[in-house]
Amino acid sequence: MTVAIRTRRLFALLLALGACGEDPPPDPPAATEVEDMVIESLDPALVVPGSRLVLAGDGFLPDLAGPTTLHLEGDLDGQAVSVDLPARFVDYQHLEVDWPGAQGVGLPASEGRLEGTAVVATTSAFDGLRHHSPETSVVLDLRQALTPSFTSLEGAVTYVNDTLTLVGSDFLLGGGEGQTVAVVEGCFTPDGAMSCTPVGPVEVPAEPASAFDREAALFPFSPHIAGITPGHFDGTVQVVNHHAGGTDLGAEGALTVAVDLAQPVITGFSPSGASLGQYVDIAGGGFVGPAEGDPASLAVTLVELEGSFTPTGGGPLPASITMIVEFVKGRLVRYVVNEEDELGQAIDVRYTSGTFQGTAQPVVEFADDVVAGAVTSVSLDLLPVKQVVWLRFLPSYVESLRHFGLREAESAVVERVLEVVRRDYGGINIDFRLERPDDFALYAEVEIGGPDPNGIGLLGYDNTPGKDDGNLRLYDRIGGVNALTQQDGYPGYGGVFIESLFVFSQHPGAFATSEGGEPAFDQLFDPFRPDRGGTPASASEVAGAPVVTTNGVCPTTAGRDQALGCAIYALGNLIGTTLSHEIAHSLGLADPGGNGFHNGGDNPSALMDAGSARTFLERAEVSGTPGGRFCQQNYDYLRQVLPSSDPDPLSNREACVAP
Repeated sequence: MTVAIRTRRLFALLLALGACGEDPPPDPPAATEVEDMVIESLDPALVVPGSRLVLAGDGFLPDLAGPTTLHLEGDLDGQAVSVDLPARFVDYQHLEVDWPGAQGVGLPASEGRLEGTAVVATTSAFDGLRHHSPETSVVLDLRQALTPSFTSLEGAVTYVNDTLTLVGSDFLLGGGEGQTVAVVEGCFTPDGAMSCTPVGPVEVPAEPASAFDREAALFPFSPHIAGITPGHFDGTVQVVNHHAGGTDLGAEGALTVAVDLAQPVITGFSPSGASLGQYVDIAGGGFVGPAEGDPASLAVTLVELEGSFTPTGGGPLPASITMIVEFVKGRLVRYVVNEEDELGQAIDVRYTSGTFQGTAQPVVEFADDVVAGAVTSVSLDLLPVKQVVWLRFLPSYVESLRHFGLREAESAVVERVLEVVRRDYGGINIDFRLERPDDFALYAEVEIGGPDPNGIGLLGYDNTPGKDDGNLRLYDRIGGVNALTQQDGYPGYGGVFIESLFVFSQHPGAFATSEGGEPAFDQLFDPFRPDRGGTPASASEVAGAPVVTTNGVCPTTAGRDQALGCAIYALGNLIGTTLSHEIAHSLGLADPGGNGFHNGGDNPSALMDAGSARTFLERAEVSGTPGGRFCQQNYDYLRQVLPSSDPDPLSNREACVAP
């Protein structure tokens, strides 16, 4: 009786649970696609054969993930059309698409108005998913060629190469489309002359006033028009579109222009102080330089300095120096402090600081003419040598973060990396950048990527050519492939490779060959690793994660948000200390003046110890383990080659053990 009752109760329970002897419901099918791209704009709206379409948005995937396609679908003047175009990755917010023309992509007509939708899609080799955008409404005006209109000419010319603006419509954007040109013709009278000399017609290339602008184009009053001598010009301007396919179409009519050319002038230097390899912008007017298609010797600007140079702690010395400058535009040239020209030969610009005070005079040369400009009082400080380093995080780095489950934490990891390298090099005259420097001609570059392209699981590798004792090179590139290094029998590809960090895992999967692994690595990253059943961090989780700044709290069991903060902290430390190590190699460490590349023995938490002496806990700075630092002799060397007035941020450093 009791058994029967229990049996009935079990049967009722099975019915309530929906079991009743049937198979459990199948798991939902795995996702095959995800809508995580966004198209915000597609420009230009008017296209001709050779146009370059630019998509702006977010979430685009690099070419290494797989081919990306722009799908256009809609109505072309009453006819249904659909076309797929290969898209080229620029960055995660921009794609480019070459437009060969309407019929070149298989549309039924060469011109017309395309109204419809656009979708961008990539099937990623990293996760096997088809990533795509939602449908976005687009309207494209498809044209075979453009006939420009020209309604006004804006701007005023005081110096040669000053800019005038063509105002109208249907100008070409350059590149594969072709070129819009201003055609200038007239008569020039040099100052002091009684008659004018016929000029032109001269074609001067015009560029869009802003991206995708077909209604305003800029062109310089080139020295090819009237030379460089001060004087007066009267003439006309016409506009012509030279299409890449060979079609030339001109605007109707011409507009008059009158110009009074003045002698060149310098108005100032910026910045007021510069170090070896740094640009000094020289503002003024009337500057010339080689334009596209010109021989290099046809147009040149020099700057003559006269005055005195006062070294720091010394007395003034007479200085008469010719600066060879780079032409940027009519009102700007640039000088880079270097060791090869008259300034570099007269002063040790690497180790000497001080101030030049005196005058600057521009001298411009074009063809057979030479014109000396006005004399201006100037001052320029020569600063101690600085090493600028561009940390270049590659798309392969971003995509490899998916394996850690930290793709959405990319910016947070980079921020921690910056904190680490700046801390490690505190008191050293070094400047780390995330964007390519435009104020220094000489700078180092370090690439941070995903897998090791050498195929041997390196965490990082300095592939610069030979040991740079004294850091005489300021332009090393740790990255790419160095054929010279390969010839020596060493790995050719340099950089920092984050997938190799899986060597510290007890279960690295396909990313590395484990040599035992560290439990702390797996405690830190397994909760987020998709290959370990973890759930990758979402953008909202990253935004709410605590910022970890101390090594005593990680790894943690305090919850997912704290675990995420620890994962970001540890990965940033692992990448950052590897960067600090490889950069130091390129600067000449360890064993400066000797043949060694690492410290001897196992120094306490020393950054330049060999890899086998640097534990995971030290690299990740977790479980209360102190992070790496430069030991005393290493740090003294860095202060010698990159001197700074900033103090050493550490009160004591261990002595280095010699190799």
